[in-house]
Amino acid sequence: MRSFRSEIENPIVEKDIIELEAKIRQFKEGKLDEEKFRSLRLARGVYGQRQFGVQMIRIKLPYGKVTSTQLRRICEVSDEYSTGRLHITTRQDIQIHYVDLDRTPELWAQLEKDDITLREACGNTVRNVTASETAGIDVDEPFDVSPYAHALFEYFLRNPISQEMGRKFKVSFSASDADTGLSYMHDLGFIAKIENGVRGFKVMLAGGLGSQPRHGDLLFPFLPADKIIPLMEGVVRIFDRYGERKSRSRARLKFLLKDVGLEGFKQLVEEEQKAIPVKSYPIDAEAYPKPQIADVVDIPHVEIVDAEAFEAWKSTNIISQKQKGYVAIGIKVLLGDFYTDKARLLATLVEKYAAGELRLSLRQNILIPYVKEELVPFFYTELLKLGFADAGYNKAGDITSCPGTDTCNLGIASSTGIARELERVIKTEYPHYINNPDVLIKVSGCMNACGQHNMANIGFQGMSIKTKDKLVAPALQILLGGGNLGDGNAEFADKVLKVPSKRGPEALRLILDDFEANGNGASYVSYYAKKGKSYFYDLLKPLANLDTITSSDYIDWGSDKKYQKAIGVGECAGVVIDLVATLLYESDEKIENALACIDEKKWAASIYHSYAAMVNAAKALLTAEKTKTNTHASIIKDFDEIFVKSERFTIDGGFSEKVLQIKTNEPTEEFAKRYLNEAQEFLKNIEIYRKADLSNV
Repeated sequence: MRSFRSEIENPIVEKDIIELEAKIRQFKEGKLDEEKFRSLRLARGVYGQRQFGVQMIRIKLPYGKVTSTQLRRICEVSDEYSTGRLHITTRQDIQIHYVDLDRTPELWAQLEKDDITLREACGNTVRNVTASETAGIDVDEPFDVSPYAHALFEYFLRNPISQEMGRKFKVSFSASDADTGLSYMHDLGFIAKIENGVRGFKVMLAGGLGSQPRHGDLLFPFLPADKIIPLMEGVVRIFDRYGERKSRSRARLKFLLKDVGLEGFKQLVEEEQKAIPVKSYPIDAEAYPKPQIADVVDIPHVEIVDAEAFEAWKSTNIISQKQKGYVAIGIKVLLGDFYTDKARLLATLVEKYAAGELRLSLRQNILIPYVKEELVPFFYTELLKLGFADAGYNKAGDITSCPGTDTCNLGIASSTGIARELERVIKTEYPHYINNPDVLIKVSGCMNACGQHNMANIGFQGMSIKTKDKLVAPALQILLGGGNLGDGNAEFADKVLKVPSKRGPEALRLILDDFEANGNGASYVSYYAKKGKSYFYDLLKPLANLDTITSSDYIDWGSDKKYQKAIGVGECAGVVIDLVATLLYESDEKIENALACIDEKKWAASIYHSYAAMVNAAKALLTAEKTKTNTHASIIKDFDEIFVKSERFTIDGGFSEKVLQIKTNEPTEEFAKRYLNEAQEFLKNIEIYRKADLSNV
């Protein structure tokens, strides 16, 4: 046994890590199907990179909170297993790259020593729960949403209802009506409200970005706080059963809502309520840990060398707190990348002089809360030494970007290269924009919108173009007019036109020059709406002319080689896998999980494992028949049609009636045990049928 196992105190975490190690071994021995292995490792934060043979590890940090102790642990892991570079994502995670697959279990074990998880940071799961980075200190917040975000994170972590959905599920919490958590673009978005002295949330449903961005629907104008977890359980259960599974491009909640309609979806959720184990889930916000603010008696005396730079920094990077005498300091992190040597020093600084915690932001930055006002000059000089004192936190020159073709398998064109150049253009040619909070610029390397380009005022999406002589060059789709309007309202950006990537800076110049000349003090969203898409198409059209393309246009940002459009490859199992046998094996594993939950008196969890085992086994026989399997609902229906009605398989009342008892019974001990027995009997009969079928071949 590996030594790291004895270091893990939590038996649930230990089981998780040992399972990952075993699955890696099975995959490399050709005993585990590539798709199944991919699903398992993604749910454990292990993501394939564009570069062959290495992985990206995503560290899940709920609502972006990371303590000094945790940051030091992340630094140790990054130095030991990676390259010492840390990348902040637009979902408040930290990613490290170039990790050997075989070392991921021990890496995870090291992180868990300080209560840091990889679990469900990727994959078809409930992803990291995000929130306003100012939660708890926001002068406009009705209450701190952090305890509620944390309770939701804990409830759904390892929850069987959300382990193998058709696609990912994203949740956000906004501290105030400013909606800095961006509720409208999430599967579920919560905006803090108080009505009649009761804490609760405005709830937005089924928003999303990607190639077809969708503004979330208003589900509830106000939902009491004790109802948010039961609501989300119902929503996730419906998504798991009815959500698309074959076509990834249509597998998000927004497409299911489009198919069934808002009222139809509400009805499905209502029909699910009997199965949900809790009708009310009170969250004790008072029990949430209070910040441990350092008691700094002697304020270090410092000399400010460049008073003008200091004042510029203060004007953009200092955020007022609702706690009297304290401010928060924003650190602008270029492209979200920083390194362990500086991160360690930062961890010590906030531990000794603030509250020993940081918040990572949705714009890939860092916020230090609970800094005494009189310590601001000292913090500036210390941050200056670390290279963390650039002005412009959350302003126009603070550009968001995904990793793009640097490391991502799906990247089409460089996003970090063009983002770095655009920041240079603003800093050198438009220095006054460093203090402009109105113009929001975001860059993604492909249509998946990890850089959130289609919600930006000015967005760029990596693409490719073909010239008349059929040569391929990197390109940027320019999108304009998106913006957050507050309280769950927003505009998504319009696709205006596509230009060669090397012309991106000139496009930005044209857009900013036009805004300066004609904006007349309007917000960029308002200005764009007034002028309209055609106006900007005409403005930028000369840049799209491929007759004037030059040799430099065939070289992407950050590269010295001619561009080649390429999608990275994943792992290869190297052998043919019996998918039907794999599905049946997984069904047996789910039954084992159901049995374990019975022993632990987790009735609802056991019921869901039994349900998943039966659906998975039915999928196995349908797969053997070469029947397309898609949603859970269609698998249940097709099994009745193909096997039960034809009397090839005998089930009293039919498969649908048997398996969908899950939504017509309360999750009691009696039902959990009976349902498990029925699931075991069903799997036994499936195995008998399968053996007989194979013997007749």
